[in-house]
Amino acid sequence: MRHARDVKPSARGELEITDLQTCYLTAGTLRVERMGRGFAWLDTGTFESLIDAASFVQTLEMRQGMKVACLEEIAFQLGFIDRDQIMVLAKSLEKSGYGNYLTEVIRSTDPAGGARVSEIS
Repeated sequence: MRHARDVKPSARGELEITDLQTCYLTAGTLRVERMGRGFAWLDTGTFESLIDAASFVQTLEMRQGMKVACLEEIAFQLGFIDRDQIMVLAKSLEKSGYGNYLTEVIRSTDPAGGARVSEIS
């Protein structure tokens, strides 16, 4: 965070992630992690690229039948919240497709609280 304050807007008037990375590189504190298979970096700095990213995510969700970065699902799978807690969250969103998705996440898990059925088979 200490270098983020030093980043100035570019000629496009935006804060550029590459400028922040350069600050860390210059300071000798840059750490790099390779993104493995299944990860994507999407630049959403323009209206067009934001629409492209939204279309990409929508396509993945429709084809895979799973949400991208569903925080409630991730928290449930990692044991940060239990079945009762995710049920409360799903109930509060039951009128939306998102609430329906959370309900399906609950239904498709092993009763012992493990992985989704689709991950086992």
